[in-house]
Amino acid sequence: MTQTNFETKNIVPGSIAQVGTVMKYTLLDYLRSRRFFIMLIITALIAVLLTVLVGYYRPASFLTDDLSFYSSWWGNSVTFVVILSAIFFGGDAISGEFQNKTGYFGVPNPIRRSSIYVGKWLAAFLASLVMLGIFTVVTVGNGLYYFSGVPYQFAESLIFALVYMVAVLGFTFFFSSLFKSSSMSILLTAILFLFVFSLIQTLVSSLVQIEPWFILTYGSTIIGNVLATPYPPHMSTSSFGPAGRVTLTTFNATIPEGLAIMAIYFAVTAIIGLILFERKEFN
Repeated sequence: MTQTNFETKNIVPGSIAQVGTVMKYTLLDYLRSRRFFIMLIITALIAVLLTVLVGYYRPASFLTDDLSFYSSWWGNSVTFVVILSAIFFGGDAISGEFQNKTGYFGVPNPIRRSSIYVGKWLAAFLASLVMLGIFTVVTVGNGLYYFSGVPYQFAESLIFALVYMVAVLGFTFFFSSLFKSSSMSILLTAILFLFVFSLIQTLVSSLVQIEPWFILTYGSTIIGNVLATPYPPHMSTSSFGPAGRVTLTTFNATIPEGLAIMAIYFAVTAIIGLILFERKEFN
């Protein structure tokens, strides 16, 4: 009688499988969390408020033609939705691993930190995509109510908004990897995108008269500018005050320039964020 010995082997999943697992469970956590419903309510409130205001007051800036409608509705609001979504879902994605001590249980297992990083980023992207999708549906629905069709420029603006969302998420993950405190990473990211970047962009372009090509929010201006006809000039000046002594300069990123700025921001911040996460110790 022969006896066969069966050897059991523990097979470690590959990188793609690890990324998929992390993404799946992180996304489920997002969908069940309070933050998802809070962000959903914020997005719905913005959409409903715009719907009511435009429907009741019928402002000429919105209803002159289809491009003016999408420029006023979408161009002035979508970047706010993108920034809030990225902060809500990416602001503490990595720092929470340190603050909540969850990294002590996940990292010792045979799973790469890069898989954790990429999986969490994809989950944050999908959760943010839901918010952007809801706002897009409401925007198009209102646009079709007032006008017969959707201009092709809106499709371009939607693509640019997606690129901007990718860039902002890369930046938020960088700050989330930089700090071990979730509140610190979220607060600093919110302050930078909602106040500091816009202020620096205005000061550099208007007072110093230098193109703020190094600011991410400057690159995002193509989202609204593509809905303008004609596309705003790259640089324009205006004078005011006694004898026109005060001159203000306004810059507008070209479409290739805006896409390049957002792509570079994503690549640089995402890579640095990953390096920081790889080297940071759980102690």
